[in-house]
Amino acid sequence: QVQLVESGGGLVQAGGSLRLACVASGSIFSFNVMGWYRQAPGKQRELVATISSGRSTNYADSVKGRFTISRDSAKNTVYLQMNSLKPEDTAVYYCNLGQRSQTIWGQGTQVTVSS
Repeated sequence: QVQLVESGGGLVQAGGSLRLACVASGSIFSFNVMGWYRQAPGKQRELVATISSGRSTNYADSVKGRFTISRDSAKNTVYLQMNSLKPEDTAVYYCNLGQRSQTIWGQGTQVTVSS
């Protein structure tokens, strides 16, 4: 059974930075895609960024140039460096792992950006 545990959320002023981390444990296959999604109040969950085991990345247009996703496969950990944060980045951020037929979600971590 795979579990994902996120950390690093919090309250930050606009223009500030935060770094999220997500550690995966359990049966992790060598080929997978890990990523971050977010859900703001009253809105649908949306893609933020993904990174494959081959280091291919994909970003939402709204975060390109501000957020960077990376991973340490040896530690089964994915990171999201968030710079130049905006109030509209406020949301619960969820880690996601996709492998074979599995899609696993973390419990989420709150990111709040004050204006």
